[in-house]
Amino acid sequence: MRIARIEVVPLVVPLGRTFHGSYYSMDTRATLIVRIHTDQGLVGESYNGDEIHTQVEIGRIITDEILPRLDGVDPSMVERCWEAMLPLTFDILRDRKLVMMAMASVDSALWDLVGKIAGMPLSRLWGGFTDELPIVAIGGYYRQSESELAAEVESYLEMGIGGCKMKVGSASPEEDAARFIAMRRVAGDEPFLLMADANQGYEPGDAIAFARLVEDHGLRWFEEPVRWTNADLGMQEVRLKTGVPIAAGQSEMGRGDVRRLLAAGAIDVCNFDASWSGGPTEWRRVAGLASAHGVEMAHHEEPQIAAHLLASVSHGTYVEVFHPDRDPIFWNLIANRSSISGGVYRVPTS
Repeated sequence: MRIARIEVVPLVVPLGRTFHGSYYSMDTRATLIVRIHTDQGLVGESYNGDEIHTQVEIGRIITDEILPRLDGVDPSMVERCWEAMLPLTFDILRDRKLVMMAMASVDSALWDLVGKIAGMPLSRLWGGFTDELPIVAIGGYYRQSESELAAEVESYLEMGIGGCKMKVGSASPEEDAARFIAMRRVAGDEPFLLMADANQGYEPGDAIAFARLVEDHGLRWFEEPVRWTNADLGMQEVRLKTGVPIAAGQSEMGRGDVRRLLAAGAIDVCNFDASWSGGPTEWRRVAGLASAHGVEMAHHEEPQIAAHLLASVSHGTYVEVFHPDRDPIFWNLIANRSSISGGVYRVPTS
């Protein structure tokens, strides 16, 4: 079996409203569908990457630069394919992140093809630790009143979702703490999980202040709490001074970057993103590093990939989904999406 061609289909879906994080906003959901066609008629396909501004360039890298390197290669030799793509990152004058996103799309489709050849769900092919995972939502965006945040939590409870990762980082610690506590008030005590995601919005002092204000309200973890300019030491400081578990990794491009976070003692949870940074092949390498350091594994967004990865390891955490208003693609495109009940998502097996 050989790779014959690669098809790229860009999708952009306008959203009903704009969703505001700490210092960014989203009014569309974008993705790239990638299909790897073989000379025997089998097709591996995936979609990933919420990249509205760069998806055309990522698609061009796949068709113009990656395909010539993989044309005629056995698609089941995924490591060989990954190494064949990697030299495209060696040019120091280009944006390596875009190449890693292109590699991630192709790597995901290659693994889908391998799963089809083997007749196994990828969660089992990669090791198989569990058939179900707790599921949480990414929400709690800015520019919503406390009553609107409360209504959002109620909608998650009705959907059977077991928690929410809410946005903080651009308001004062006091304002953000009030928003967090408003969501907790409606959610009740655990088992409903609440995380806070600053998207690198705070300075360390404000991050510490926020963590202390909500310390009695069940903060499961604090994600990317400090600015990128000194993130390793900043996260270490927040972690050591507050005792709150720190999550990060989604902004890193590969295992070397994550190794730096681990060596600094900066994180308790690694949410490396296979859809942004080299695909499932690289995520699994990162998961091994995290395990060696006693760090939990998460995955930033993209539940269609994350569920299989997280279910394949013993230190996986939660599948993350957006509200259907924020991600109409996952809720309407995935044919084998499992149902959600009691805060649990069953990993698809077909």
